[in-house]
Amino acid sequence: MGEPVNRVEVEILGETYILKGDEPPEYMEMLAQYVNKKMRQVVALNPKLGTSKAAVLVAINTADELMKMQKEYEQQLRGKHKNKTP
Repeated sequence: MGEPVNRVEVEILGETYILKGDEPPEYMEMLAQYVNKKMRQVVALNPKLGTSKAAVLVAINTADELMKMQKEYEQQLRGKHKNKTP
């Protein structure tokens, strides 16, 4: 695997992070903005929650969204496949 070509500085919950990767900087910034938004939502619901626990909850919620979207996508693919079969 080669060296990451892009480096971007982002802020999540007031902390600065350096992201490095092959994706365009705008994409990495968009991801960081998404994570920051989700973290702020979780912390707003429970202000006493620590950053680490908030991050775990965000990760679980995001994994849940991903799994549901994957399941829906697979169901749509199966439906299209059935429609193409004579």
